[in-house]
Amino acid sequence: MSVLLIVERRQTRPINPSFTILKRLSDVFVCLLALPFLAIITVVVGALIKWDSPGPIFFKQKRIGKDGREFDIYKFRTMHHNCDKTAHRDFMKRYIQGQMQNVARAEKPLLYKPPIESQVTRVGRFLRKTSLDELPQLWNVLRGEMSLVGPRPNVMWEVEAYDSWHNERLEVKPGITGLAQVKGRSGIPFDELVRYDIEYVRLQSFWLDMKIVWWTVIAVLKGEGSA
Repeated sequence: MSVLLIVERRQTRPINPSFTILKRLSDVFVCLLALPFLAIITVVVGALIKWDSPGPIFFKQKRIGKDGREFDIYKFRTMHHNCDKTAHRDFMKRYIQGQMQNVARAEKPLLYKPPIESQVTRVGRFLRKTSLDELPQLWNVLRGEMSLVGPRPNVMWEVEAYDSWHNERLEVKPGITGLAQVKGRSGIPFDELVRYDIEYVRLQSFWLDMKIVWWTVIAVLKGEGSA
């Protein structure tokens, strides 16, 4: 069940009903079109994940979406099952609070990449590099919890570390990809990443979504991986 997280926020622009309807119809159309391919990919990827390491095929985690609502996000599992995530959690809190800026610029860590590389499986590295691990989120899009394009959703303890102005990124549905991912990616300070998200919130349009999808396809084809 969704839980509403009370956050300090304000609506930055009036909601355009026509754009909202068009965006939702586009999301559903793409998801339905992709379902047969997703089924085939799930069988193949699922077999590889099971062959590579013990544990479930899918990774499920609580994330915070539009207006602070909690939902379960789905991904193909890329890490060893039941590994210790304490170091990752500590890293992300410091990253969000601006305590890792020099490290972020120098080492360019991925936003969802654990600090201990050995926690990622062999198949997981390939899935992250090709962004295939994100495909199960089409189910989240079909359910209306996410959109194809929007800010990437954080977990509860990351949102709790937000400054108040960061909450503006919660005014729209989170996305599988977004402006921050194609422009700044995750090798930048968190404040800069949020500024890209807020730029999207304020300028969102159907054509901007199409551009972001196209830029994402190019990034994946270039092997830049997902953020």
